[in-house]
Amino acid sequence: MVEVTRALLSLLDAGRRGALCTVIDVGGSAPQRVGSRLLLREDGSFVGTVGGGAVEQEVLVRAREVLTSGRSERYRVHLTRELAMCCGGRMEVFIEPVATRPWLIIFGGGHVGAALSRVAATAGFRVHVVDGRPEWSDPARHPDAEVVTPEDPLDVLAGLPWGPETSAIVVTHDHRLDEDLLARCLDLDWRYLGMIGSRAKAHRILRRLAVRGLDPERLARIHSPIGLTLGGQEPGEIAVSIVAELIAVRRGADATRSMNVVPAALETS
Repeated sequence: MVEVTRALLSLLDAGRRGALCTVIDVGGSAPQRVGSRLLLREDGSFVGTVGGGAVEQEVLVRAREVLTSGRSERYRVHLTRELAMCCGGRMEVFIEPVATRPWLIIFGGGHVGAALSRVAATAGFRVHVVDGRPEWSDPARHPDAEVVTPEDPLDVLAGLPWGPETSAIVVTHDHRLDEDLLARCLDLDWRYLGMIGSRAKAHRILRRLAVRGLDPERLARIHSPIGLTLGGQEPGEIAVSIVAELIAVRRGADATRSMNVVPAALETS
């Protein structure tokens, strides 16, 4: 029990995800008591036990599914009838995803950035807005953001909450700044990196980054245009489509990428 608790705290401190399996009910001759736990990590390793043998193997299979879906599950099983174990009892195991709330870094506090901050916070992201323009980095514009940094994004990159679950969205007012941010972010630790704009803008900037000799495998991971295909044009609608894509990436879902052209007026604010 102590070993699982320590492993869980270590996993959360590192910003990683896992699936925690807890025996919540037993009957008859079961191999573990109520409260026994097992923690499955993203790399496939695990700590603890819920009984070993066939029941533990089945729990691990379901825990991997929970890691992918992000949805909890109750697994009820009769050990003899369903798993051919000789125990003769029954067990119920609660399997739940565990993770810290992921960070979303928003470069740009304009109309789309402000709307994105609100929608993302509602969806469970910890939001950090960065914009060097005082009028756009006023915390009153971003009441749902956990942190608002009124500095040039290029000057504060190293101090931002990068990690394996971090997402970053580039929605600044300056195309050159967008390009420089993508270039500097490539070697940082993130799960999702995206830039707002039309397909033409995305093609132009990504091509220039390739010419600069940046890693083509990392460049291929950049999302641009961003958001799912919802047909939205207003800042709030665009924000919903972007957060929908972030959720799809986070949960491993298959979703159609956006081909929307963001209105030019929104790219300059």
